[in-house]
Amino acid sequence: MSIGKLPVVSIVVPCYNEEEVLPETVVRLTAVVERLVADKLAAPSSFVLFVDDGSRDRTWELIEKYHRTHPHISGLKLARNAGHQSALLAGLKSVMHRTDCAISIDADLQDDPNVIREFMIKFHEGYDIVYGVRQSRDTDTFFKRFTAQSFYKMMKSMGVKITYNHADYRLMSRRALEQLDRFKEVNVFLRGIVPMVGYKSTNVYYDRHERFAGESKYPLKKMLAFAWDGITSLSVTPIRLVSTAGFLMFLVSVIAGLYAIIQKMVGNTVEGWTSIVVSVWFIGGIQLISLGLIGEYIGKIYKEVKHRPLFIVETELIPQVSRMAVGAVSELGSGSGGSGGSGGAGGAGGAADPGVGARADLQPVKGSE
Repeated sequence: MSIGKLPVVSIVVPCYNEEEVLPETVVRLTAVVERLVADKLAAPSSFVLFVDDGSRDRTWELIEKYHRTHPHISGLKLARNAGHQSALLAGLKSVMHRTDCAISIDADLQDDPNVIREFMIKFHEGYDIVYGVRQSRDTDTFFKRFTAQSFYKMMKSMGVKITYNHADYRLMSRRALEQLDRFKEVNVFLRGIVPMVGYKSTNVYYDRHERFAGESKYPLKKMLAFAWDGITSLSVTPIRLVSTAGFLMFLVSVIAGLYAIIQKMVGNTVEGWTSIVVSVWFIGGIQLISLGLIGEYIGKIYKEVKHRPLFIVETELIPQVSRMAVGAVSELGSGSGGSGGSGGAGGAGGAADPGVGARADLQPVKGSE
């Protein structure tokens, strides 16, 4: 099968202080790419993109080193730490126009890279989005397992379409990436946004491993903040719950008021301040909670209207395989220019197919021929 008939695959890996695990990650992911190429599931110009999310250790130094020695390795360095979701989105946007499908995976190797082959099989079957889903959470602590399951159930109860036990290990076709690019929100929660794309999707199940090396970049504080962002970014149910609670409190107040009037009329009232104080504090607490929740949404509106950039790229390293592929096609075009002419006329000949994957809906990939 010729290069032009195979899809260009990019593996996007967000990194933050991952110098301990990065050498092993490079070995495993390059091996995956080479197997995909050998099995005719991906084009030889497929590559791995490491996104350095403002690391303070030697992560970018290692990425530059591997870029020089591995033809399939590329890099993207953000000018500052933008957060995991923004760094991942930066990588997806970077590869969007030079790939047929992009696979996102974390650098810690907890998600099994060997499952990527199954992702590609599903892609060739016509799926635009393939979710990597954990088969179980046996390796998690009781607290993490309980909170994670509660979070997914809560999101579903709020009407958010989210894949249970799925993190950010997924495949997206180029047309799915193009639609994802139309979502302009600043409070990024990809697990809830990607299902909104709505293209044909499926799940691939796998066992999650322990982190290969290094420390988790998601302590409890970050996990809670991430969950809160997901809830308030994708659902207005909390506001409706506050409104419902306010309405119920109003009914209770009306009933209590009628009861107090009746007791006053029959002369059974007892003077005291306890009930008054309790009522004032209780209602005041409800009001403060409501104002705080409303303030959370106003804060998000404040961020959205500013339209600040989610990330700023400082340096980008293009994989050597892409440059070699472009050079090969340029030589091919110059060699056949006598019969087909140059420019648009020559494109009608044998150079029309490069970059188009095996699927009929794939479009030519810029710079990946």
